Amino acid sequence: MITRIWRRAAQAALVVLAVAVASPAHADDQLGGHFGVVFPLVSHANGETTTISDDTKVGFPMGITVKTSPEWAFDMELVPVIASHRFTSLTVHPGIIRGLPNHFAAGLRMAFDVRESSWGFTPLINHGFPFGHQALFVEGVVPIRFQENADGVAQTSVGFAVHIGVGF
Repeated sequence: MITRIWRRAAQAALVVLAVAVASPAHADDQLGGHFGVVFPLVSHANGETTTISDDTKVGFPMGITVKTSPEWAFDMELVPVIASHRFTSLTVHPGIIRGLPNHFAAGLRMAFDVRESSWGFTPLINHGFPFGHQALFVEGVVPIRFQENADGVAQTSVGFAVHIGVGF
């Protein structure tokens, strides 16, 4: 079952990459976007740590970016997440991104999980690998969520995930 999830994630990533590479873009554009795949590797909540081998989930972030200056951008991201071949949640993820030297960026996103009683924020560090008018990127994200468990008890969840994708 896990092998099928990885295979589907890889297939989706290849399709997204092909579409993004085929779409024209210009360096001076104020509007951009990205597609990718995010793999939640580990999370810790209520004294328990869960790894990707315990609970395999894959997210497919897609975003629209508006550059407000050469260094700053507003980014609106939607992240549908699947587990065991079914849709499990959608995160609405608006944020700000600050460009740094050497193709790095840092940002902070708010997070609103649509199908769960969960909200929070996500700090991130991103490194881009430009090619043509696009860029491949790898991003480390630390989702911090304030949520209620099934018994209605409040808890905080902190995790780490890797997001890979293409920006244009």
